[in-house]
Amino acid sequence: MINVIWAVMLIVGLVYAAINGTMNEVTEGVFTGAKEAVTICIGLISVLTFWLGLMRIAEMAGMLKGLAKLMNPIARRVFPDVPKDHPAMGYILSNMTANVFGLGNAATPMGIKAMEQLKDLNGGKDEASRPMITLLALNTACLTLVPTTVISIRMSYNSLAPTEIVSTTIVASGCAMIGAILIDRFFYWRRVRRGQRR
Repeated sequence: MINVIWAVMLIVGLVYAAINGTMNEVTEGVFTGAKEAVTICIGLISVLTFWLGLMRIAEMAGMLKGLAKLMNPIARRVFPDVPKDHPAMGYILSNMTANVFGLGNAATPMGIKAMEQLKDLNGGKDEASRPMITLLALNTACLTLVPTTVISIRMSYNSLAPTEIVSTTIVASGCAMIGAILIDRFFYWRRVRRGQRR
């Protein structure tokens, strides 16, 4: 479906440019955008490699396990349907920890593994269970202490203070996380009221 949406947007843009006689600008924009994309990607690779390396050091030093233990009581309340020693809880905690450090790329494989485990816990059903919905909401809107990717993009554009967004990111992501949990709980409560608990 996403491919269809992108294809329609591309076709509409090209037709609009052809009608308005701005195909030269579109062509120039395509090549300029491609050049900038490569530059940004190379900049992101270096910064993400640095942060992933730091995260690996933190993992080997036991800091991530400590943070996971610290987050465990919160995760138990947010995911009450997941058994305490189930492998899904470990992946959920790893996903949340990576998101806290702004490492969305590192969080994605853990989120996928957590979803696989939660699907097994749900009896292999295709319908999303309560913990799966909650994980998706939290993965989309999780508290971020260090917005690594955004900092690296600002650095690649020669920002004078690439880290000045940290405090506002903490506030914004914290509000987003609280909002996601409240909305998740509201729809769960509404479903329970209708006698559709799953």
